[in-house]
Amino acid sequence: MLSEQVYLRLREAIMRGEHAPGDALKPQDLARAQGVSLAVVREALVRLVGEGLADRLPNRGFAVPEFTDRRWQEIAEARRTIEPAMLRMSIERGDLDWEARVRAAHHRLARTPPFTPRDGDYYSEAWSEAHRSFHRTLLEGCANHALLETFDRLWTASELARRLSARRNPHRDGAEEHRRLEESALSRDADTAAEVLTRHLSLTAEALAGQED
Repeated sequence: MLSEQVYLRLREAIMRGEHAPGDALKPQDLARAQGVSLAVVREALVRLVGEGLADRLPNRGFAVPEFTDRRWQEIAEARRTIEPAMLRMSIERGDLDWEARVRAAHHRLARTPPFTPRDGDYYSEAWSEAHRSFHRTLLEGCANHALLETFDRLWTASELARRLSARRNPHRDGAEEHRRLEESALSRDADTAAEVLTRHLSLTAEALAGQED
């Protein structure tokens, strides 16, 4: 479907930083560049707005969200509130199959290089997907579809800011944070797991806030 193809191309372009925060997303220019109708581009942009990857501005069209928008810290607050509770539920309800999926997802994440020459200072596509999969798998044991849908929306809305802000940071050991998450979850230590996840999310939020200074 043409609208799906345009949506995916625009989404990838925004995620890869081809459109910087605050850049206008002009439907006419995008339609011309992609050789499609204005209606197709508008449909794609509306979908991106729904995901938090674009803003619809009154009388000004569309734009990539600004980092200075409070939304990023509000999303981080929402994630710190919801995800540790979901993780506790997963630890309580998760079965042996859940444990195996968590271990496999962490193994994939740990073995995927976060940076490649092609991606420069930005996290690679492969690592970003492995990262998302690990976090979601940790929470899937909660077996609550409404909560998992909320996680999916919050993750997508925060992914743009994380990808464009999370440069190489020699002072943060993300691999160790993920290892501790896996270890505490699989040992069924809900208090430690929730604490580690909250700290993990807080460090990311702090890094994003630092981009506004």
